[in-house]
Amino acid sequence: MEENKEPYRKLIITLSIILPLAVAVLFRVKIPGYDFSFLPPIYATINGLTAVLLISAVVAIKNKKRKLHELLMKTCIGLSAAFLVMYVIYHMTSDSTRYGGEGALRLVYLFILISHIMLSVIVVPFVLFTFSRALSSNFERHKALAKFTFPIWLYVAITGVIVYLMISPYYM
Repeated sequence: MEENKEPYRKLIITLSIILPLAVAVLFRVKIPGYDFSFLPPIYATINGLTAVLLISAVVAIKNKKRKLHELLMKTCIGLSAAFLVMYVIYHMTSDSTRYGGEGALRLVYLFILISHIMLSVIVVPFVLFTFSRALSSNFERHKALAKFTFPIWLYVAITGVIVYLMISPYYM
């Protein structure tokens, strides 16, 4: 009966493997002739908005506003999907921007960037399993996993903004 506890288990695992692999492959694809240089501030804003909405969703559920919580979380998932699409489009049509800072600040940037990238991959199955448990009305297991999912997702959203702010002076 484990399948009933996680009805979307196989789909979530498949998506959690395919998404990062697809992003890695698409990063190697370059499509010249398009200018999507306007996207980084947009997807950084999406990250910031996601962070605000994640916090708002936690406040909503703590105040027993389940419908608002549900709406905010679905919005966060939609924003994250939009971010991913824009991020891939930008990197398929533009050269990567290198951070130009030096010394300790460069090390801070690299730490934030690497932890952001690693956790952005890890958070995908966490978000999908947490969401799946809510869809299945398995609220106890949803809540238990959300305690791990929330801080990781929030960190990824906030560090996405920080990475953008640190690298934005070096965009051409």
